[in-house]
Amino acid sequence: MRRSLGRGSRRLVGGLRVRLVVTFVLVALVSAVTATALAYRDARTAVLQRTQNTAVNDLRERVAVVGAGLDLPPDQRSLSRFAAKVSEGLGARIVVARHQDLTAVSDAYADTEGRITAELRAAVRSGDGARFQRVQWRGDPYLVVGTPVTYADGDRRTSGLEVFVITDLRAERDDTAALLDSVRTGTVPVVVLAALLALLAAGTVLRPVRKLGRATRELAAGDLGSRVAVRGHDELAHLARTFNETADALQASDAELRAQEAKARRFVADVSHELRTPLAAMTMVATVLEEDADQLPPDAAHAARTVGAETARLSRLVEDLMEISRFDAGAVRLDATVTDLADTVRASLALRGWTDRVTVELRQDVRAVVDRRRIDVIVANLVGNALRHGAPPVTVTLAAPGGDRVTLEVADRGPGLPPEARERVFDRFYKADAARTRSTPGGGDRGGGGPGEDGSFGQGGFGQGSGLGMAIALENARLHGGTIEVAERPEGGAVFTLRLPLRHPEEEEEGDG
Repeated sequence: MRRSLGRGSRRLVGGLRVRLVVTFVLVALVSAVTATALAYRDARTAVLQRTQNTAVNDLRERVAVVGAGLDLPPDQRSLSRFAAKVSEGLGARIVVARHQDLTAVSDAYADTEGRITAELRAAVRSGDGARFQRVQWRGDPYLVVGTPVTYADGDRRTSGLEVFVITDLRAERDDTAALLDSVRTGTVPVVVLAALLALLAAGTVLRPVRKLGRATRELAAGDLGSRVAVRGHDELAHLARTFNETADALQASDAELRAQEAKARRFVADVSHELRTPLAAMTMVATVLEEDADQLPPDAAHAARTVGAETARLSRLVEDLMEISRFDAGAVRLDATVTDLADTVRASLALRGWTDRVTVELRQDVRAVVDRRRIDVIVANLVGNALRHGAPPVTVTLAAPGGDRVTLEVADRGPGLPPEARERVFDRFYKADAARTRSTPGGGDRGGGGPGEDGSFGQGGFGQGSGLGMAIALENARLHGGTIEVAERPEGGAVFTLRLPLRHPEEEEEGDG
């Protein structure tokens, strides 16, 4: 359980660390990508806008200067000379001049049809001033600016002459691409830096969480003195303070419960011890009365026998209480010796006169290091319970199914036990439903008391017993490192199974509770 808590805590801390790092990296990545996109957009817009404005203004100025000496309508020669002069003042740009069906290009080898679109020509022909359009031609970007040439009179009528200038934008594209590459390259160290900062932040945040998890595991393991240091005034400090307060309250409650439990045990032990002397006197008186009961009147004889039986029962209850108190105080010790378990079972049955009432199936030569007296107590309680509350046949089976353990099963054919009774059958002073109880003369709880009227020893936990017999049997089994289990037989009845580790004689050693 402790290991599983540790793994869960490590998974929790690891998961938080991963989430923090991923969150930091994602935030940094989104921020870098957003900044890159915005910077690229703004830079590209600024470069293109500047190039566009320059191209429009240069074209207007050059057309105004060169167009003043042009005779309209021009012929092909004068139109070509006009295009060449306009191009001279615009650098490496290509100039196209059109007048009705005549077309002149400043660069005779340039292909302009694919770069000047019909939409741009229509817009320029409308005569509303300069127009421009960015186009892709053979995979490269170009800016095409067109403007109509107007007369210099007052109404600004168009002359039918149209001038287009084609500007190569590959340099601008390369500049913006270089800018994008530089920003993209700068994103990598930003993300790496964000991851490092996330790891530092995760360590700062998760270090108190790890300490709190460690303290929680220690507290769950029983170390009620486990505390965590409180530093700062943030939420983690508040959580640590709350944990410490909870641990303080739990430790105080545990100390109080332990003190009350110790007082209760001392009280039971003291009361049981103090009752032994008056009970001994009462037992002697009751024995004398029972011996003379035949000479008394019927009512007096019945009363004498009743007093004797109840006094014996009270004596057994006191003995059981003292035995339980010794278990609770941890004062029980095993007197372990090499024992033949089959002989021990037979002797226990013979001592109580149960040999003819019980069917035994005992494996021979099962020798182990056990406390013979306490095994006798377990057998007496289990068999007595089956005889008192079950129905014949009662079967006792001793087996060694494995090389390291031994089982002793006590089964009956009675009404069995309901599930709620099976869960609580080993509780102290628990009484099962009356349907399981059968009235039988005599009876005790531990198998160590005196016989009843039929010479038998009973077993408690139900009916007229003290209600401590099954609890004592279980404590004795645990003292040997074993346990007792109860189940329902498929054919009806209950079966109690004692399971003990089989310590071989060569492994004999003194044990204690």
